[in-house]
Amino acid sequence: MENVVQVERYIQKQLESRIGQQKVLVLYGTRRVGKTFLLEQLAKKYAADSLFLLAEDINVQEKLAQRTVANYKGLFAGKKLIIIDEAQNIPEVGMALKLMIDGIKGITIIASGSSSFDLVNKVGEPLTGRSYTHLLLPVAQCELKKRENVFETISNLENRLVYGSYPELIYLDSNSEKEEYLKDLVQSYLLKDIFMYRGLRNSDKILQLLKLLAFQCGQEVSLNELANTLGLNKVTVENYLDLLMKVFIIYPLGGYSGNLRKEVVKSKKWYFYDNGIRNAIINNFNILASRIDHGQLWENYFISERIKYNQSRKYSPEYYFWRTYDGQEIDLIELVNGGLTAFECKWGIKKKKIPGAFHKAYPDASFTLINKENYLEYIS
Repeated sequence: MENVVQVERYIQKQLESRIGQQKVLVLYGTRRVGKTFLLEQLAKKYAADSLFLLAEDINVQEKLAQRTVANYKGLFAGKKLIIIDEAQNIPEVGMALKLMIDGIKGITIIASGSSSFDLVNKVGEPLTGRSYTHLLLPVAQCELKKRENVFETISNLENRLVYGSYPELIYLDSNSEKEEYLKDLVQSYLLKDIFMYRGLRNSDKILQLLKLLAFQCGQEVSLNELANTLGLNKVTVENYLDLLMKVFIIYPLGGYSGNLRKEVVKSKKWYFYDNGIRNAIINNFNILASRIDHGQLWENYFISERIKYNQSRKYSPEYYFWRTYDGQEIDLIELVNGGLTAFECKWGIKKKKIPGAFHKAYPDASFTLINKENYLEYIS
């Protein structure tokens, strides 16, 4: 869609800042999140010095499969930026990229992969010390602020809590189009990638697991309970969760503790990178006024947007939740160099005191209640 160009992705500038450093820049992200479009924009900007290769093309695969420095020098002659889209299709891609970056001076390689386990697994060890990793997520609020004013942002908030922020979806007019898009995205792309992974068995269990996580979004999840509900063993559930993380559908928060006995540390909470995907999985696109999970949607939205916002400014805290066994809790904790920043997400509440146990244990930590009045200060 032509309109997608109006949203400038922050990762583009981060990628550009590393061009010329003799590195492989690995760009991950789910399908339809905008990777190919972003790479095409880079190829146009650096047209004279770039070579764009679509690795799904069998001819490209065959040419890159011949792993010799002489072959790569011939293919890349006169180019300083080599862009390989869907690089997981290249045989032994990690070793191929290593040979390219070691054997040809003065080049930068950008290699992208969708929800691809092969790219995640194969580029790791061969590219140790030779690569930077970037994760492209659905469009962030901090990216949208350049194309909409604050009144438009506030007006669009409830829509984004329900339908999320995948790039193409932003430009669909009707809610029925958005629902159809998200359902197709889940069934035809995201889940398909998982089900095709090395002949994965029990694919129906993966979908059931995702539904359980969607209904428990923002709540502590018991692996044993998940295993019992699904009729699987605990190790299998852990493996499935790992797969879902690698396709960038979900991510966990662990419990934070400063070694106080009453703090919960063993369990995890699971969140979705995009609200629209979460709602598509449970097939619920009702408006907020008719939902009982608006608090979950608000919490999931803010935490995911906060992560994208922090990435946009190259700020990399560790993320946790905090809870005591007697029920005092905080939704999000950011830890940087020993300093704590705490956020509590409440859709309809304007005032809330910091939990007493937290304030006593961590008197120097900041605490902010996140609601509709102030949320933009912390994600844009």
